[in-house]
Amino acid sequence: MSKVNDTINAMTEYFRGDVRRIHHFMKVYTIARTIGLNEKLPEDVQYLLEIAAITHDIGIKVSEEKYGSSLGELQEQEGPPEAEKLLDRLGFDEEFIDKVCYLIANHHTYKGIDNAPYRILVEADFLANIYEDHISMELAHNVKEKIFRTEAGIKMFELMYPRAAGIEEPPASKPITAF
Repeated sequence: MSKVNDTINAMTEYFRGDVRRIHHFMKVYTIARTIGLNEKLPEDVQYLLEIAAITHDIGIKVSEEKYGSSLGELQEQEGPPEAEKLLDRLGFDEEFIDKVCYLIANHHTYKGIDNAPYRILVEADFLANIYEDHISMELAHNVKEKIFRTEAGIKMFELMYPRAAGIEEPPASKPITAF
């Protein structure tokens, strides 16, 4: 898994100066990694998930430059060629790159989710986007019901968004005081 850090560094360079995009892929990577580990994915599948989570939004930059838009379908269209160049430069093999590109090309397509890394990537992206895009708790609840299937993803959703999950809010934590 040594190339995970190399991929994070390459994506940080790719999005140089775009703090929002860097924060987003780091969040999605961390959430996806956690869900994958909690789901006890085989090591090779976990590795694929992590690399895909890091690179999943690589198409945004080109989409915004070409079309002035970051629509999901444009990201899915423009992402794979960019990911292929970056991952090839990092020394990933062609078969692995094809699998990552499949996930990038479908991470905004919610029908026909056919494998664990695809499912977890979609769930992780939603968990980050609900917060980042200020999605209403009603809409978040609908997303959970329609999209979330992994036990670990559902648990994380419930912990992050208890109101949207129909769970009573936990009591507010006490403020941190100075030493």
